[in-house]
Amino acid sequence: MTDTICAPATAPGGALGIIRVSGSNAFTAVSSLCSVSFANCAANTVHFTRLYTPSKGLGEVLDEALVTIFHAPHSYTGEDSVEISCHGSSYILNKVLEILVQQGCRMARPGEFTQRAYLNGKMDLSQAEAVADLIASSNKATHDIAMSQLRGHFSSELARLRDQLLKLTSLLELELDFSDHEDLEFADRTELLSLAQEIDSRVMNLALSFETGQALKQGIPVAIVGKTNVGKSTLLNQLVGDDRAIVSDIHGTTRDTIEETMEINGVQFRFIDTAGLRQTSDEVEQIGIERTYAAIQKARIVLWLFDEKPSIEEESDMLQRCAQKGLVPILNKVDREEKSPSWSLSPSAPPVLKISAKHGRALSDLRLCIFDQAKNLGLIANFSDVIVTNARHYDALSRAHSHLQRVISGLHIQLSGDLLSEDLRQALDTLSEITGGQITPQETLNNIFKHFLRGQIKYHNLLKNQIVINFSKKNKFFKG
Repeated sequence: MTDTICAPATAPGGALGIIRVSGSNAFTAVSSLCSVSFANCAANTVHFTRLYTPSKGLGEVLDEALVTIFHAPHSYTGEDSVEISCHGSSYILNKVLEILVQQGCRMARPGEFTQRAYLNGKMDLSQAEAVADLIASSNKATHDIAMSQLRGHFSSELARLRDQLLKLTSLLELELDFSDHEDLEFADRTELLSLAQEIDSRVMNLALSFETGQALKQGIPVAIVGKTNVGKSTLLNQLVGDDRAIVSDIHGTTRDTIEETMEINGVQFRFIDTAGLRQTSDEVEQIGIERTYAAIQKARIVLWLFDEKPSIEEESDMLQRCAQKGLVPILNKVDREEKSPSWSLSPSAPPVLKISAKHGRALSDLRLCIFDQAKNLGLIANFSDVIVTNARHYDALSRAHSHLQRVISGLHIQLSGDLLSEDLRQALDTLSEITGGQITPQETLNNIFKHFLRGQIKYHNLLKNQIVINFSKKNKFFKG
Protein backbone atom coordinates (compact mmCIF):
# COMPACT_ATOMS: atom_id res chain seq x y z
CA MET A 1 0.00 0.00 0.00
CA THR A 2 1.73 3.15 -1.23
CA ASP A 3 -1.22 5.52 -1.29
CA THR A 4 -1.83 7.94 1.55
CA ILE A 5 -5.26 8.10 3.14
CA CYS A 6 -7.02 10.69 5.27
CA ALA A 7 -10.29 10.92 7.20
CA PRO A 8 -11.89 12.53 10.23
CA ALA A 9 -11.15 10.56 13.40
CA THR A 10 -13.82 12.24 15.51
CA ALA A 11 -17.57 12.62 15.22
CA PRO A 12 -18.88 15.93 13.84
CA GLY A 13 -20.32 18.66 16.04
CA GLY A 14 -17.68 18.75 18.78
CA ALA A 15 -15.48 21.63 19.86
CA LEU A 16 -12.42 19.82 18.48
CA GLY A 17 -11.93 17.68 15.42
CA ILE A 18 -9.08 15.30 14.59
CA ILE A 19 -8.07 14.32 11.08
CA ARG A 20 -5.86 11.28 10.68
CA VAL A 21 -3.45 10.90 7.75
CA SER A 22 -1.51 7.69 7.08
CA GLY A 23 0.83 6.58 4.31
CA SER A 24 4.16 7.29 2.68
CA ASN A 25 3.17 10.86 1.71
CA ALA A 26 1.62 11.79 5.07
CA PHE A 27 4.35 14.20 6.25
CA THR A 28 4.59 16.03 2.91
CA ALA A 29 0.81 16.35 2.53
CA VAL A 30 0.34 17.82 6.01
CA SER A 31 3.35 20.12 5.59
CA SER A 32 1.53 21.74 2.66
CA LEU A 33 -1.00 23.07 5.17
CA CYS A 34 1.60 24.59 7.47
CA SER A 35 4.54 26.92 7.52
CA VAL A 36 6.90 24.15 8.61
CA SER A 37 8.04 20.82 7.19
CA PHE A 38 7.37 17.70 9.24
CA ALA A 39 9.56 15.38 7.19
CA ASN A 40 12.48 15.58 9.62
CA CYS A 41 10.54 16.00 12.86
CA ALA A 42 11.19 13.52 15.63
CA ALA A 43 8.73 10.71 16.14
CA ASN A 44 6.00 10.95 18.77
CA THR A 45 6.18 14.73 18.97
CA VAL A 46 3.40 17.32 19.02
CA HIS A 47 3.75 20.63 17.19
CA PHE A 48 1.68 23.78 17.50
CA THR A 49 1.18 25.35 14.07
CA ARG A 50 -1.13 27.42 11.93
CA LEU A 51 -3.04 25.86 9.05
CA TYR A 52 -3.15 27.86 5.81
CA THR A 53 -5.27 27.68 2.69
CA PRO A 54 -3.35 27.04 -0.58
CA SER A 55 -1.65 30.10 -2.07
CA LYS A 56 1.59 31.18 -3.69
CA GLY A 57 2.59 32.47 -0.28
CA LEU A 58 1.29 31.24 3.03
CA GLY A 59 -2.31 32.02 2.12
CA GLU A 60 -5.07 32.77 4.60
CA VAL A 61 -4.95 31.42 8.11
CA LEU A 62 -7.48 28.60 8.33
CA ASP A 63 -6.98 27.59 11.96
CA GLU A 64 -4.45 26.96 14.71
CA ALA A 65 -3.81 23.29 15.38
CA LEU A 66 -1.73 20.66 17.11
CA VAL A 67 -0.01 18.24 14.75
CA THR A 68 1.22 14.89 16.13
CA ILE A 69 3.91 12.94 14.25
CA PHE A 70 4.24 9.14 14.22
CA HIS A 71 7.00 7.34 12.31
CA ALA A 72 6.56 3.88 10.79
CA PRO A 73 6.37 1.25 12.13
CA HIS A 74 5.56 2.81 15.51
CA SER A 75 2.08 4.10 14.71
CA TYR A 76 -1.46 2.77 14.86
CA THR A 77 -1.36 1.70 11.20
CA GLY A 78 2.33 0.81 11.10
CA GLU A 79 2.87 3.57 8.52
CA ASP A 80 4.05 7.18 8.70
CA SER A 81 1.05 8.90 10.29
CA VAL A 82 -0.07 12.36 11.31
CA GLU A 83 -2.99 13.49 13.43
CA ILE A 84 -4.22 17.07 13.04
CA SER A 85 -6.18 18.38 16.04
CA CYS A 86 -8.05 21.54 15.11
CA HIS A 87 -11.38 23.17 15.89
CA GLY A 88 -14.46 21.10 15.11
CA SER A 89 -15.98 23.48 12.56
CA SER A 90 -17.33 21.54 9.58
CA TYR A 91 -15.91 24.25 7.31
CA ILE A 92 -12.41 23.85 8.76
CA LEU A 93 -12.50 20.05 8.62
CA ASN A 94 -13.84 20.05 5.05
CA LYS A 95 -11.19 22.55 3.95
CA VAL A 96 -8.35 20.56 5.54
CA LEU A 97 -9.55 17.38 3.84
CA GLU A 98 -9.88 19.23 0.53
CA ILE A 99 -6.28 20.42 0.71
CA LEU A 100 -5.00 16.98 1.69
CA VAL A 101 -6.77 15.38 -1.28
CA GLN A 102 -5.27 18.06 -3.54
CA GLN A 103 -1.87 16.98 -2.23
CA GLY A 104 -2.41 13.39 -3.37
CA CYS A 105 -4.20 11.82 -0.43
CA ARG A 106 -7.46 9.98 -0.85
CA MET A 107 -10.36 9.62 1.54
CA ALA A 108 -10.10 6.49 3.65
CA ARG A 109 -12.68 3.77 3.29
CA PRO A 110 -14.67 2.77 6.40
CA GLY A 111 -12.35 1.00 8.84
CA GLU A 112 -9.33 1.33 6.54
CA PHE A 113 -6.97 2.63 9.24
CA THR A 114 -7.61 -0.46 11.36
CA GLN A 115 -7.46 -2.65 8.26
CA ARG A 116 -4.00 -1.29 7.50
CA ALA A 117 -2.98 -1.92 11.12
CA TYR A 118 -3.98 -5.57 10.62
CA LEU A 119 -2.29 -5.90 7.22
CA ASN A 120 0.89 -4.32 8.59
CA GLY A 121 1.03 -6.78 11.48
CA LYS A 122 0.15 -4.31 14.24
CA MET A 123 -2.70 -6.55 15.40
CA ASP A 124 -4.39 -9.78 14.36
CA LEU A 125 -7.93 -9.98 13.01
CA SER A 126 -9.59 -10.71 16.35
CA GLN A 127 -7.82 -7.71 17.91
CA ALA A 128 -8.94 -5.52 15.03
CA GLU A 129 -12.53 -6.56 15.66
CA ALA A 130 -12.02 -5.79 19.35
CA VAL A 131 -11.33 -2.15 18.41
CA ALA A 132 -14.90 -1.85 17.10
CA ASP A 133 -16.24 -3.57 20.23
CA LEU A 134 -14.26 -1.21 22.45
CA ILE A 135 -15.71 1.83 20.68
CA ALA A 136 -19.22 0.38 20.99
CA SER A 137 -18.85 -0.64 24.65
CA SER A 138 -21.49 1.00 26.83
CA ASN A 139 -20.68 -0.44 30.26
CA LYS A 140 -17.80 -1.83 32.28
CA ALA A 141 -18.50 -5.45 31.38
CA THR A 142 -18.41 -4.96 27.60
CA HIS A 143 -15.44 -2.58 27.97
CA ASP A 144 -13.45 -5.15 29.96
CA ILE A 145 -14.20 -7.93 27.47
CA ALA A 146 -13.16 -5.75 24.51
CA MET A 147 -9.97 -4.64 26.28
CA SER A 148 -9.09 -8.24 27.10
CA GLN A 149 -9.46 -9.21 23.44
CA LEU A 150 -7.60 -6.11 22.23
CA ARG A 151 -4.70 -6.90 24.55
CA GLY A 152 -4.43 -10.34 22.93
CA HIS A 153 -5.81 -12.66 25.62
CA PHE A 154 -8.09 -14.42 23.12
CA SER A 155 -5.30 -14.54 20.53
CA SER A 156 -2.92 -16.09 23.09
CA GLU A 157 -5.48 -18.74 23.99
CA LEU A 158 -5.95 -19.60 20.31
CA ALA A 159 -2.17 -19.72 19.83
CA ARG A 160 -1.90 -22.29 22.62
CA LEU A 161 -4.66 -24.39 21.05
CA ARG A 162 -2.97 -24.20 17.64
CA ASP A 163 0.34 -25.30 19.18
CA GLN A 164 -1.37 -28.31 20.73
CA LEU A 165 -3.06 -29.14 17.43
CA LEU A 166 0.27 -28.86 15.61
CA LYS A 167 1.80 -31.26 18.13
CA LEU A 168 -1.05 -33.70 17.54
CA THR A 169 -0.73 -33.35 13.77
CA SER A 170 3.05 -33.81 13.89
CA LEU A 171 2.77 -37.05 15.86
CA LEU A 172 0.31 -38.44 13.35
CA GLU A 173 2.47 -37.34 10.42
CA LEU A 174 5.46 -39.16 11.95
CA GLU A 175 3.32 -42.25 12.36
CA LEU A 176 2.48 -42.08 8.65
CA ASP A 177 6.09 -41.48 7.59
CA PHE A 178 7.36 -44.48 9.53
CA SER A 179 4.34 -46.73 9.16
CA ASP A 180 6.49 -49.48 7.59
CA HIS A 181 8.61 -49.71 10.77
CA GLU A 182 6.44 -51.75 13.08
CA ASP A 183 9.01 -51.60 15.90
CA LEU A 184 8.79 -47.77 16.08
CA GLU A 185 5.91 -45.99 17.79
CA PHE A 186 5.76 -42.21 17.63
CA ALA A 187 2.13 -41.75 18.57
CA ASP A 188 0.51 -43.54 21.48
CA ARG A 189 -3.20 -43.57 20.52
CA THR A 190 -4.26 -43.27 24.17
CA GLU A 191 -2.10 -40.19 24.59
CA LEU A 192 -3.39 -38.76 21.30
CA LEU A 193 -6.99 -39.31 22.41
CA SER A 194 -6.38 -37.57 25.73
CA LEU A 195 -4.74 -34.59 23.99
CA ALA A 196 -7.54 -34.34 21.40
CA GLN A 197 -10.19 -34.42 24.13
CA GLU A 198 -8.35 -31.73 26.12
CA ILE A 199 -8.16 -29.44 23.07
CA ASP A 200 -11.80 -30.07 22.15
CA SER A 201 -12.94 -29.35 25.71
CA ARG A 202 -11.29 -25.95 25.66
CA VAL A 203 -12.64 -25.14 22.19
CA MET A 204 -16.14 -26.09 23.33
CA ASN A 205 -15.84 -23.97 26.50
CA LEU A 206 -14.87 -20.98 24.39
CA ALA A 207 -17.85 -21.59 22.09
CA LEU A 208 -20.19 -21.91 25.09
CA SER A 209 -18.95 -18.57 26.44
CA PHE A 210 -20.58 -16.92 23.40
CA GLU A 211 -23.97 -17.08 25.16
CA THR A 212 -22.54 -15.17 28.09
CA GLY A 213 -20.82 -12.72 25.76
CA GLN A 214 -24.03 -12.01 23.86
CA ALA A 215 -25.99 -11.54 27.09
CA LEU A 216 -23.41 -9.04 28.35
CA LYS A 217 -23.33 -7.12 25.06
CA GLN A 218 -27.09 -6.91 24.61
CA GLY A 219 -28.03 -6.78 28.29
CA ILE A 220 -28.88 -9.79 30.47
CA PRO A 221 -32.64 -10.34 29.90
CA VAL A 222 -34.75 -10.04 33.06
CA ALA A 223 -38.51 -10.68 32.74
CA ILE A 224 -40.89 -9.05 35.24
CA VAL A 225 -43.96 -11.31 35.47
CA GLY A 226 -47.02 -11.82 37.64
CA LYS A 227 -50.77 -11.29 37.76
CA THR A 228 -52.39 -8.03 36.71
CA ASN A 229 -52.03 -5.06 39.08
CA VAL A 230 -49.30 -6.57 41.25
CA GLY A 231 -46.96 -3.64 40.45
CA LYS A 232 -44.84 -4.89 37.52
CA SER A 233 -44.90 -1.59 35.61
CA THR A 234 -44.30 0.38 38.81
CA LEU A 235 -41.27 -1.80 39.53
CA LEU A 236 -39.88 -1.28 36.00
CA ASN A 237 -40.27 2.49 36.35
CA GLN A 238 -38.55 2.48 39.75
CA LEU A 239 -35.66 0.33 38.54
CA VAL A 240 -34.89 2.44 35.47
CA GLY A 241 -35.75 5.76 37.12
CA ASP A 242 -38.27 6.80 34.48
CA ASP A 243 -42.00 6.56 33.76
CA ARG A 244 -41.33 4.03 31.05
CA ALA A 245 -44.50 1.96 31.51
CA ILE A 246 -48.11 3.08 32.06
CA VAL A 247 -49.26 2.55 35.64
CA SER A 248 -52.99 2.20 36.29
CA ASP A 249 -55.40 0.52 38.70
CA ILE A 250 -57.23 -0.87 35.67
CA HIS A 251 -56.48 -4.58 35.17
CA GLY A 252 -54.79 -5.54 31.91
CA THR A 253 -53.22 -2.12 31.21
CA THR A 254 -49.98 -3.66 29.90
CA ARG A 255 -50.76 -5.70 26.81
CA ASP A 256 -47.32 -5.98 25.24
CA THR A 257 -43.77 -6.33 26.45
CA ILE A 258 -41.87 -3.13 27.30
CA GLU A 259 -38.07 -3.22 27.47
CA GLU A 260 -35.60 -0.90 29.17
CA THR A 261 -31.95 -1.30 30.19
CA MET A 262 -29.98 -0.29 33.24
CA GLU A 263 -26.61 -1.05 34.78
CA ILE A 264 -26.02 -2.86 38.04
CA ASN A 265 -22.41 -2.89 39.23
CA GLY A 266 -21.15 -2.15 35.72
CA VAL A 267 -23.21 -4.89 34.02
CA GLN A 268 -26.10 -4.08 31.70
CA PHE A 269 -29.46 -5.74 32.35
CA ARG A 270 -32.42 -5.64 29.98
CA PHE A 271 -35.69 -5.51 31.94
CA ILE A 272 -38.86 -6.69 30.21
CA ASP A 273 -42.23 -5.61 31.63
CA THR A 274 -44.93 -8.07 30.59
CA ALA A 275 -48.70 -8.39 30.40
CA GLY A 276 -50.37 -9.60 33.58
CA LEU A 277 -51.18 -13.30 33.84
CA ARG A 278 -54.89 -14.03 34.23
CA GLN A 279 -57.82 -15.74 32.53
CA THR A 280 -59.30 -13.37 29.94
CA SER A 281 -61.60 -13.43 26.93
CA ASP A 282 -60.00 -10.29 25.49
CA GLU A 283 -58.21 -11.43 22.33
CA VAL A 284 -55.61 -8.63 22.39
CA GLU A 285 -54.83 -9.17 26.07
CA GLN A 286 -54.49 -12.92 25.44
CA ILE A 287 -51.83 -12.19 22.80
CA GLY A 288 -49.98 -10.11 25.42
CA ILE A 289 -50.14 -13.02 27.89
CA GLU A 290 -48.70 -15.37 25.27
CA ARG A 291 -45.85 -12.91 24.82
CA THR A 292 -45.34 -12.96 28.59
CA TYR A 293 -44.73 -16.70 28.47
CA ALA A 294 -42.38 -16.18 25.51
CA ALA A 295 -40.49 -13.54 27.53
CA ILE A 296 -40.13 -16.00 30.43
CA GLN A 297 -38.68 -18.56 28.04
CA LYS A 298 -36.11 -16.11 26.64
CA ALA A 299 -35.17 -14.49 29.97
CA ARG A 300 -32.20 -15.60 32.04
CA ILE A 301 -33.64 -14.10 35.23
CA VAL A 302 -37.34 -13.90 36.14
CA LEU A 303 -38.74 -11.48 38.73
CA TRP A 304 -42.02 -13.08 39.85
CA LEU A 305 -44.23 -10.47 41.53
CA PHE A 306 -47.26 -11.12 43.69
CA ASP A 307 -49.10 -9.20 46.42
CA GLU A 308 -50.66 -12.21 48.11
CA LYS A 309 -49.76 -15.86 48.49
CA PRO A 310 -49.77 -17.59 45.08
CA SER A 311 -51.79 -20.76 44.68
CA ILE A 312 -50.02 -24.11 44.66
CA GLU A 313 -50.80 -24.42 40.93
CA GLU A 314 -49.32 -20.97 40.18
CA GLU A 315 -46.19 -21.72 42.17
CA SER A 316 -45.73 -25.12 40.55
CA ASP A 317 -46.16 -23.63 37.06
CA MET A 318 -43.64 -20.84 37.70
CA LEU A 319 -41.05 -23.18 39.23
CA GLN A 320 -41.37 -25.48 36.24
CA ARG A 321 -41.06 -22.67 33.69
CA CYS A 322 -38.00 -21.22 35.48
CA ALA A 323 -36.21 -24.48 36.30
CA GLN A 324 -33.03 -23.45 34.43
CA LYS A 325 -33.29 -19.73 35.19
CA GLY A 326 -32.65 -17.36 38.03
CA LEU A 327 -36.07 -17.05 39.72
CA VAL A 328 -36.66 -14.25 42.24
CA PRO A 329 -40.05 -14.48 44.00
CA ILE A 330 -41.06 -10.98 45.15
CA LEU A 331 -43.82 -10.00 47.54
CA ASN A 332 -44.77 -6.46 46.55
CA LYS A 333 -46.83 -3.81 48.37
CA VAL A 334 -45.41 -4.67 51.80
CA ASP A 335 -46.13 -1.04 52.74
CA ARG A 336 -49.71 -2.26 53.19
CA GLU A 337 -48.61 -4.91 55.70
CA GLU A 338 -48.17 -3.98 59.34
CA LYS A 339 -46.06 -7.07 59.86
CA SER A 340 -44.56 -9.85 57.79
CA PRO A 341 -47.06 -12.32 56.33
CA SER A 342 -47.42 -15.63 58.12
CA TRP A 343 -47.27 -17.68 54.93
CA SER A 344 -44.29 -18.77 52.80
CA LEU A 345 -43.67 -20.62 49.55
CA SER A 346 -42.77 -24.29 49.40
CA PRO A 347 -39.26 -25.39 50.49
CA SER A 348 -38.31 -26.00 46.85
CA ALA A 349 -38.89 -22.35 45.95
CA PRO A 350 -36.24 -19.62 46.36
CA PRO A 351 -36.58 -17.21 49.31
CA VAL A 352 -39.20 -14.48 48.92
CA LEU A 353 -37.91 -10.91 48.71
CA LYS A 354 -40.27 -8.33 50.24
CA ILE A 355 -40.42 -4.89 48.59
CA SER A 356 -42.59 -1.87 47.98
CA ALA A 357 -42.18 -0.87 44.33
CA LYS A 358 -44.37 2.21 44.86
CA HIS A 359 -42.21 3.61 47.67
CA GLY A 360 -38.88 2.17 46.49
CA ARG A 361 -38.49 0.03 49.59
CA ALA A 362 -35.79 -2.71 49.45
CA LEU A 363 -35.00 -2.00 45.78
CA SER A 364 -31.28 -1.91 46.57
CA ASP A 365 -31.66 -5.47 47.95
CA LEU A 366 -33.46 -6.44 44.75
CA ARG A 367 -30.67 -5.04 42.54
CA LEU A 368 -28.10 -6.97 44.57
CA CYS A 369 -30.23 -10.11 44.27
CA ILE A 370 -30.47 -9.70 40.47
CA PHE A 371 -26.70 -9.27 40.22
CA ASP A 372 -26.10 -12.36 42.39
CA GLN A 373 -28.48 -14.39 40.23
CA ALA A 374 -26.48 -13.40 37.14
CA LYS A 375 -23.26 -14.45 38.89
CA ASN A 376 -24.76 -17.78 39.93
CA LEU A 377 -25.81 -18.43 36.34
CA GLY A 378 -22.24 -17.79 35.17
CA LEU A 379 -23.26 -14.68 33.23
CA ILE A 380 -20.85 -12.46 35.13
CA ALA A 381 -17.53 -14.17 34.67
CA ASN A 382 -14.06 -13.20 35.71
CA PHE A 383 -13.11 -10.85 32.89
CA SER A 384 -9.55 -12.17 32.95
CA ASP A 385 -11.15 -15.26 31.37
CA VAL A 386 -11.67 -15.30 27.62
CA ILE A 387 -15.29 -14.62 26.65
CA VAL A 388 -16.37 -14.90 23.01
CA THR A 389 -18.70 -12.10 21.86
CA ASN A 390 -18.30 -12.27 18.08
CA ALA A 391 -20.62 -14.46 15.96
CA ARG A 392 -17.82 -15.08 13.43
CA HIS A 393 -15.58 -16.42 16.19
CA TYR A 394 -18.39 -18.59 17.54
CA ASP A 395 -19.00 -20.07 14.09
CA ALA A 396 -15.30 -20.90 13.65
CA LEU A 397 -15.07 -22.48 17.11
CA SER A 398 -18.19 -24.56 16.45
CA ARG A 399 -16.74 -25.85 13.17
CA ALA A 400 -13.40 -26.62 14.87
CA HIS A 401 -15.33 -28.57 17.53
CA SER A 402 -17.02 -30.63 14.79
CA HIS A 403 -13.65 -31.48 13.22
CA LEU A 404 -12.19 -32.42 16.61
CA GLN A 405 -15.19 -34.61 17.39
CA ARG A 406 -14.47 -36.55 14.19
CA VAL A 407 -10.82 -36.90 15.26
CA ILE A 408 -11.88 -38.24 18.68
CA SER A 409 -14.34 -40.68 17.09
CA GLY A 410 -11.64 -41.77 14.64
CA LEU A 411 -9.17 -42.44 17.46
CA HIS A 412 -11.78 -44.53 19.25
CA ILE A 413 -12.27 -46.79 16.19
CA GLN A 414 -8.55 -46.84 15.29
CA LEU A 415 -9.00 -44.87 12.07
CA SER A 416 -5.89 -44.50 9.92
CA GLY A 417 -3.57 -41.57 10.58
CA ASP A 418 -4.01 -39.97 7.14
CA LEU A 419 -7.78 -39.57 7.67
CA LEU A 420 -7.26 -38.23 11.19
CA SER A 421 -4.67 -35.75 9.94
CA GLU A 422 -7.12 -34.29 7.44
CA ASP A 423 -9.64 -33.42 10.17
CA LEU A 424 -6.88 -32.05 12.37
CA ARG A 425 -5.65 -29.79 9.57
CA GLN A 426 -9.20 -28.53 9.03
CA ALA A 427 -9.58 -27.80 12.76
CA LEU A 428 -6.27 -25.94 12.68
CA ASP A 429 -7.26 -23.89 9.63
CA THR A 430 -10.65 -23.09 11.15
CA LEU A 431 -9.11 -21.71 14.35
CA SER A 432 -6.63 -19.71 12.27
CA GLU A 433 -9.53 -17.98 10.52
CA ILE A 434 -10.32 -16.15 13.77
CA THR A 435 -7.01 -14.31 13.97
CA GLY A 436 -6.38 -14.21 10.23
CA GLY A 437 -3.42 -16.59 10.47
CA GLN A 438 -4.52 -18.26 7.27
CA ILE A 439 -4.91 -16.34 4.03
CA THR A 440 -8.20 -14.57 4.59
CA PRO A 441 -10.38 -13.81 1.56
CA GLN A 442 -10.52 -10.12 0.68
CA GLU A 443 -14.32 -10.28 0.76
CA THR A 444 -14.20 -11.38 4.40
CA LEU A 445 -11.77 -8.58 5.30
CA ASN A 446 -13.92 -5.98 3.56
CA ASN A 447 -17.03 -7.25 5.34
CA ILE A 448 -15.33 -7.03 8.74
CA PHE A 449 -13.86 -3.56 8.36
CA LYS A 450 -16.71 -1.88 6.50
CA HIS A 451 -18.87 -2.11 9.63
CA PHE A 452 -16.35 -0.12 11.67
CA LEU A 453 -17.77 3.20 10.45
CA ARG A 454 -21.33 3.59 11.61
CA GLY A 455 -23.40 6.77 11.37
CA GLN A 456 -24.30 9.35 8.82
CA ILE A 457 -21.54 11.81 8.13
CA LYS A 458 -21.52 14.04 5.09
CA TYR A 459 -18.57 16.01 3.82
CA HIS A 460 -19.71 17.91 0.76
CA ASN A 461 -17.92 19.70 -2.05
CA LEU A 462 -14.40 18.48 -1.42
CA LEU A 463 -12.34 19.68 -4.37
CA LYS A 464 -13.60 21.26 -7.55
CA ASN A 465 -14.88 17.82 -8.57
CA GLN A 466 -17.18 17.92 -5.51
CA ILE A 467 -16.12 14.71 -3.84
CA VAL A 468 -19.01 13.66 -1.64
CA ILE A 469 -18.79 11.20 1.20
CA ASN A 470 -22.20 10.10 2.42
CA PHE A 471 -22.15 7.31 4.92
CA SER A 472 -25.19 5.09 5.51
CA LYS A 473 -27.77 5.93 8.16
CA LYS A 474 -27.38 2.42 9.47
CA ASN A 475 -23.83 3.07 10.61
CA LYS A 476 -22.31 4.90 13.61
CA PHE A 477 -19.18 6.98 13.32
CA PHE A 478 -16.03 5.14 14.28
CA LYS A 479 -12.61 6.67 14.37
CA GLY A 480 -10.75 3.51 13.24
